[in-house]
Amino acid sequence: MIVRDTTLHAKNVKTTFQPGLLTKWLLITVAIGFLGIFIVVPLIAVFSEALNKGVQLYFAALTEPDAVSAIKLTLITAAITIPVNTIFGVFAAWAIAKFEFKGKNILITLIDIPFAVSPVIAGLVFVLLFGSQGLFGPFLEANNIKIIFGIPGIILATIFVTFPFVVRELLPIMQEQGTEEEQAAITLGANGWQMFFRVTLPNIKWGLLYGVILCNARAMGEFGAVSVVSGHIRGLTNTIPLHVEILYNEYNFTAAFAVASLLAMLALLTLILKSFVEWKTKKH
Repeated sequence: MIVRDTTLHAKNVKTTFQPGLLTKWLLITVAIGFLGIFIVVPLIAVFSEALNKGVQLYFAALTEPDAVSAIKLTLITAAITIPVNTIFGVFAAWAIAKFEFKGKNILITLIDIPFAVSPVIAGLVFVLLFGSQGLFGPFLEANNIKIIFGIPGIILATIFVTFPFVVRELLPIMQEQGTEEEQAAITLGANGWQMFFRVTLPNIKWGLLYGVILCNARAMGEFGAVSVVSGHIRGLTNTIPLHVEILYNEYNFTAAFAVASLLAMLALLTLILKSFVEWKTKKH
């Protein structure tokens, strides 16, 4: 009798704390309103301002030489950053998830540094290392190697701020899967590369794609670290975000929003791909 009464009381308590219909729709309304104010409205403002003076001026702003140079530099930076961070992310996640070694927690902490450090501070660190007055500055100048205020510095800064994305997406997936399948593959005679391509990679492919998508979005939209190391040289070291800043400071608002619309479209594409990958991951 006591057990029955306790069970009945627990059911009543559970029922009492269920949210009502009013609470449900209130929370949904607040969430949608928040997203509308801080995401949808700014996106509409960007595209409306970009097309404010007509489609012809819109495309003229995108095909202007400095804009084309900024787009090319952004694509080059992303094309180098993504493979480097993908390889690092896979190897780092594999090492952390599949092996036990001294300094494992230190490695995880180091991977999280770009999340904790301001991108501007990261850019300043590269200046202190590779600038003309930096630690390696005299050696670089003596050998006519230019990193700061050049494309190498932009690529290094972008790699730094984006390298946690792939490894942080893969790490929980690999930890959850364990090592049983890899051990079975080794037992059946597979070598290391066969085990990776036939067992490990198929199990992490959607998480890997998810991390690559986030890494690409951050690489193309990075401003703080790149702004410090680039030198803002028009037509040479300006990426898309830096070019937008220069146009806006010159009160060329139509061109600034036109170029900014490229980043907005990238954000929308990232959200679409992100949702698709999440759906495939859950299905898998």
